[in-house]
Amino acid sequence: MKGVILAGGLGTRLSPLTKVTNKHLLPVYDKPMIMYPIDCLKNAGITDIMIVTGGKHAGAFVELLGTGKAHGLRKIQFAYQEGEGGIADALSLAEDFADGGKIAVVLGDNIIEGNIAASVEAYRKQPKGARILLKEVHDPQRFGVATLDAAGKVIKIIEKPKQPETNLAVVGIYMYDSQVFEIIRPLKPSARGELEITDVNNAYIQAGTMTAEILQGWWTDAGTFESLFRATKLVVDGGANKLKL
Repeated sequence: MKGVILAGGLGTRLSPLTKVTNKHLLPVYDKPMIMYPIDCLKNAGITDIMIVTGGKHAGAFVELLGTGKAHGLRKIQFAYQEGEGGIADALSLAEDFADGGKIAVVLGDNIIEGNIAASVEAYRKQPKGARILLKEVHDPQRFGVATLDAAGKVIKIIEKPKQPETNLAVVGIYMYDSQVFEIIRPLKPSARGELEITDVNNAYIQAGTMTAEILQGWWTDAGTFESLFRATKLVVDGGANKLKL
């Protein structure tokens, strides 16, 4: 299985820091943010990775990561996303890289305490479809929010709902088969002007080929000043002090 890290966007919520560098190159404690999703994939045995980035600092990723071998990767490739077309738009650039196989996708600002090795192994055995990870959060309105049926199966996901039905956020770690690119192709931009990954996930739900599990250990994104601080604090403390910011 190959891995895709989505590290595009302009990072406007972290301005002025992002005026001089890509958001995903900002430090989280003792290493650049991008190293955490790389470790996430590497710890699951995925060492063939594509990084999709954009903006005027894209070249800095090559300078930092080189061939990837110094960071334990077998191979690393890069793709450039023009503008801010959304997560699904960024993912579409990995179609040739995926080469018809399954992929694990990690958002570049997502950091977890544990690893996804068991989840990836479960997905390898899944005949087709997609797999997502969920986590209870105190601020679900910031995320895609999943609703489950009585059997614990995901029946729908709503993107950034003003009145969330649950507090189960969809973590920025997704596993897809090659059908994902067929799903993305006809998508229309949302009101935000982006191709939404939630629409992709809902397509798999409607097809009956979506599986999900609750992520163990802490998880945070690092896309705002508050969450960037939280991520650093969690990494430093090993998750002992879970700040409610």
